[in-house]
Amino acid sequence: MVNPRPEDREEVATAADDSPATTGDAPTTEVRLRRVRGRFSIQSKLITMLLAASIVSAAIVGFIGYQTGQASLRNAAFDRLTQVRETQARQFAVQVTNLKNALLIYTSGPAMAEAVQAFSTGFNELANATIDPAEQNAILDYYNQELINPAERATGAKLNLNVLLPSSNAAKYLQARYTVAAARPNGPPPPPDPTAWGAAANRYNLFFQEVVRLFGYGDALLIDAAGNVVYSAKKRADLGTNVLSGPYQQGNLHEAYAKAMGADRVGYVAITDYQTYHPAADHPIAWMAAPVVSGGRTVGVVALQFPISGLNDLMTFNGKWQANGLGATGETYLAGTDDLMRSNSRVFEENRQTYQRDVVAAGTPAELAERAVRLGGTTLIQPVGGPATRAAQRGQSGVLIATDYLGQETLQSYAPVTVGPDVNWSIVAKIDTAEAFAPERVFTRTMGVAVTAIVILDCLAAMALAQLFVRPIRRLEAGAQKVSRGDYDAMIPVRTRDEFGDLTKTFNDMSRLLGIKDDLLRRERRENAQLLRSLMPESVIERYRSGEETISENHQDVAVLFADIDGLDALSSALPADQFLTVVNELVRQFDDAAERSGVEPVRILRNGYTASCGLNVPRLDNVERIVNFAIELQRIVARLNDEDNLQLGFRAGIDTGTVTSGLVGGATMMYDMWGSAVDLAYQIQAGGAEPGIYITGRVYDAVHDTHRFTPAGQHIVDDVEEPIWRLAGRR
Repeated sequence: MVNPRPEDREEVATAADDSPATTGDAPTTEVRLRRVRGRFSIQSKLITMLLAASIVSAAIVGFIGYQTGQASLRNAAFDRLTQVRETQARQFAVQVTNLKNALLIYTSGPAMAEAVQAFSTGFNELANATIDPAEQNAILDYYNQELINPAERATGAKLNLNVLLPSSNAAKYLQARYTVAAARPNGPPPPPDPTAWGAAANRYNLFFQEVVRLFGYGDALLIDAAGNVVYSAKKRADLGTNVLSGPYQQGNLHEAYAKAMGADRVGYVAITDYQTYHPAADHPIAWMAAPVVSGGRTVGVVALQFPISGLNDLMTFNGKWQANGLGATGETYLAGTDDLMRSNSRVFEENRQTYQRDVVAAGTPAELAERAVRLGGTTLIQPVGGPATRAAQRGQSGVLIATDYLGQETLQSYAPVTVGPDVNWSIVAKIDTAEAFAPERVFTRTMGVAVTAIVILDCLAAMALAQLFVRPIRRLEAGAQKVSRGDYDAMIPVRTRDEFGDLTKTFNDMSRLLGIKDDLLRRERRENAQLLRSLMPESVIERYRSGEETISENHQDVAVLFADIDGLDALSSALPADQFLTVVNELVRQFDDAAERSGVEPVRILRNGYTASCGLNVPRLDNVERIVNFAIELQRIVARLNDEDNLQLGFRAGIDTGTVTSGLVGGATMMYDMWGSAVDLAYQIQAGGAEPGIYITGRVYDAVHDTHRFTPAGQHIVDDVEEPIWRLAGRR
């Protein structure tokens, strides 16, 4: 059939449109479709196609670019926040370690033990000290003005003065002389203390105050073996009290003291979680305590108040949040297992009124917010429980998006931090998503403008190029259709001398080469397929064709046979090469036939050996029985060949069952093989056989001893354990 030229086809279509298909005046559906196709030219179709392709391509590229850019920007925000969190966690760990090391240094020397003993001796001598009425009234005024009234205003709870007042003469003496004076730094200094305790204070007071100042501790206490606070650097209301029976026996100081006194090793430091502490005006206090040892026994405990101010300075970056990558809304804080803060809120540090307004609006009870403002901190007050702290309490770390304690959607990076053996906190770094993802919005606008510009340019280019490409493309399209149908003899006439002419020539050359290559490929595929089927299982062939570089499979309950033919080397020397090869080929052929009848899979043929398996690629319930019967058949084949050809070949085989691995090995030369402990053991027991025969392991014996007879053949060491080896004696 000869195709008409385009102009001829248009004339035919026009004639068809003008000729009615029915007797009526109205045109038929076919005529109307022809008219539509006539008006919608190839050029218009090409323009439409190019426009559609350009728009779709731009949309796809824009979408992929947007998704990729958005993911990159979000990952960058996650990474920045995680980096801040990890930096803070490392600095916090360093701070805790430094404080612990400092405490251990001060407690390890004899000076600390001497100090504890000196203050303890002085404290005990004050048991009979007398307190005059003026001193007693001074103590009462101190407790009312400095402790009771501020605490009641801060908490709203009524406190029992009689419970808090010192009960022992020693405590009364020390608080009247030192505690009251410490609360009034501008008042007259206390008179000289002639007691042994005063002498100890004159000797050690400056040392302990320097320790407190140098490391930022809230206070330093010395507690004797009886639980008495025999010394306080800050001389607060806990001076002279007993941590075991006094007014603060229920607090975390008692906990730290008990752990330190009960420590069974040198260098132990007990660390407690924060707890409100009445002598510190109900501010949160955590303790670090270490035992003081003298002469092999613990004579007391040094307890240091964990410096909350230093912790807050660390977590709040000393107010330099923006300089540390947290922008206008980011912060880091610590939280305990009770989901309460262990450091101050950034909003609280910046503006307490704003903090109070925002946290109450977010759901925090108003009384908690007011208490935080009164006490000057959010530690142990502000709840921050959420998915981040819960995950950190489970020992997890990561990033998520959740609503924070201010009611804002935030990006949060969390991780657990260990303060002490029994104190585990969470560290959270967060920033509002509106700020963290602000670059994402800029990127979105930029991508929208870029994609729109690309679409407009694509439209203009499509309209300009459609006219130039339409006719040569038609010819090439016709030729490509023929080639796609397998007609590689199709040739397109070269009508121009421009690039389309060169393209047409190239197309014709390509068509001829494709025909030649198609024939070669078909032949090569047939040869390769035949070769691969002879070398490896079909499942491995499929994986090898798919391009996998490393092909291996693990198989359970596979029976493995490793057979060796004795005498082949001597036979090769005695016979001509062609006769020897005939014998070997016949032997392998019979082996393979027997394997096919027995349902056994040959794996590898060696110079003197034959490796086979059962259950490797085709799972079988009776794989062990089959492989044993197969070994018997191989033994018969060798014996029959000896009788027929007057040969003296010996047969020795080893059988084991278990887990094996199969796959392709080698580089340029690929080979299908199997390996594993079962293969190794099968080889070893056949190689170790003293005489020809079939040798099996204990696992094979357990499976077939009911149907075959065996005799013991020695022992074999497997994983440093001797296992019995059996020699097949016949069928039962």
